[in-house]
Amino acid sequence: MAVAPGMQATQVCKALQLAIAQRQLQVGLIVHSDLGSQYASAVYQSLLSKHGMVDGMSRKGNCWNNAVMECFFLNLKMEHVWHKDYAKHTKATSDNAGYIVGFYNSDRLHSELGNLPPNAFEKI
Repeated sequence: MAVAPGMQATQVCKALQLAIAQRQLQVGLIVHSDLGSQYASAVYQSLLSKHGMVDGMSRKGNCWNNAVMECFFLNLKMEHVWHKDYAKHTKATSDNAGYIVGFYNSDRLHSELGNLPPNAFEKI
């Protein structure tokens, strides 16, 4: 997970590089994002191309391509973030990373995955 106080191309590239290093990503993987300038940046687009990934950025007013991520962030906020009061950015970062890795991906059941957590679903 890569977190920064602002929306920077370097941060989304760092997050993508971490995913590439930690996962067995296949060529042709569609990476969905919103229309943010960090995702449209040359450095991010180059990283996608270098690893054979396809940009899933939809056109303005067509949010459906990014609906899964929008749902994820809504769940993260509703189930976790809105119940916290962080004094420091570093504490928020480590706490949310722990939630995602320790609960969301490992224990939380997802109806779209046959009521399995993502880590269990990937093993099938």
